Amino acid sequence: MARSSLLDGFAYGVLNEILATFRSQDGYAKPSKYEVIITPPTGYRGTGGTDKSTNIFGEILRGKGTDLVRHVSMETSQVSFPGMTLESQEDTNIYGPVRKIVTGQTFAEITTSVRVSADFKERNFFDDWQRIAANRSDFSVGYYDDYVGTMQIFQLDNQDRRRHGVELIECYPSTVGELQADYGNLNSIYLMPVTWSYRYWKNLTDEAELPKPLLERIGDVFVNTVERQLRSRVPAVLRKL
Repeated sequence: MARSSLLDGFAYGVLNEILATFRSQDGYAKPSKYEVIITPPTGYRGTGGTDKSTNIFGEILRGKGTDLVRHVSMETSQVSFPGMTLESQEDTNIYGPVRKIVTGQTFAEITTSVRVSADFKERNFFDDWQRIAANRSDFSVGYYDDYVGTMQIFQLDNQDRRRHGVELIECYPSTVGELQADYGNLNSIYLMPVTWSYRYWKNLTDEAELPKPLLERIGDVFVNTVERQLRSRVPAVLRKL
């Protein structure tokens, strides 16, 4: 009986702890509480110096660019926080059981769903973005820096405060999915699948400043080198003070 009472008391305590988490201001993270901020390419970052991306994307954004970009971001009805896979290979240069060592990292594509308005402005937005990368008129391809943008994804709490965020670096819509029309689908709306490719993502909590610019990294190395040289000249007795 004593053991049964102990287990019952433990289970009751765990249940209360779970319920307390649900009722707290923080609680658990909910998939429905999120925010997406899409930043399309400007057309001015590339090394090619072309006006193609500015003409294609700039014209549709001119005068209403901020509103249109914000609208498309808000119409993103589904999004995934990206993952990361550590690549590894077997290290056979040891005795005993084989171990795997990390050789790099890969970042998988993510897919979003975007609600489509009656005028198809969301579809046109992504079509124009893709034409910067691959022009269907002459089948030419654009400069990489001309068609990549960024995307920020935030997890919100119950008070709609940002609690976690990631940023996709050098992203672009690699696939804009098909939209299937259907006479029998009277009360549904189009949900357009958009697959995003990107170079990598960073955690905005503790990696917001990564990677540092090259000059800043060189400056850090120089400062650290000077500091080590100065410390080496300080007598050992003074270093202990």
